[in-house]
Amino acid sequence: MKRNGEIVMNIKITGKELKATDAIKDYVEKKLERIQKYFEDDFDVNVTIRTEKNVQIAEMHVITKANTYRAVTEHSDLYASIDKDIDILEGQIRKAKTKREKINKEESIKIKETTLVINEEKEVEDEILKTMYYDIKPIAPEDAKLKLEEMRGSNFLTFINVDTGKVNVIFRLKDGKNFGLVEPAN
Repeated sequence: MKRNGEIVMNIKITGKELKATDAIKDYVEKKLERIQKYFEDDFDVNVTIRTEKNVQIAEMHVITKANTYRAVTEHSDLYASIDKDIDILEGQIRKAKTKREKINKEESIKIKETTLVINEEKEVEDEILKTMYYDIKPIAPEDAKLKLEEMRGSNFLTFINVDTGKVNVIFRLKDGKNFGLVEPAN
């Protein structure tokens, strides 16, 4: 349900032994705008702020039709705790969205093999025998790494880096545990 073309966040902020001031409410709302872009429908956010000993704790629950995301952090500064919660939630939401896109959409890489008529008496050398066609989409290097992890059998992924706008290639290293990134020098 979009109202005037925008997604509505229903935010509920509760303070336990700590008053949820207008400044805190405004800060939370402003920071939550960062995750709003990931959703296509309205969603609810429950925020609880409290103090325990010398730390400020911010707990956030983002509730959508399909998922619930949760982050709890503590810091001596409540605003820093809120910032960390938003970072955690954004990571969870991006990871879930990447998985959902993989399930809901067919692979963007379409492999077309060119068939060459090969004379059995003559061995083909120094020829391009296979051509791969794929869509290059702008994504963050971390998202590209997640996508490559999901692509069993592939050793590399070409993408446009959203931070630089340049074509990058992420590839699996021989150890099978780590990745390398190729970026243009200019």
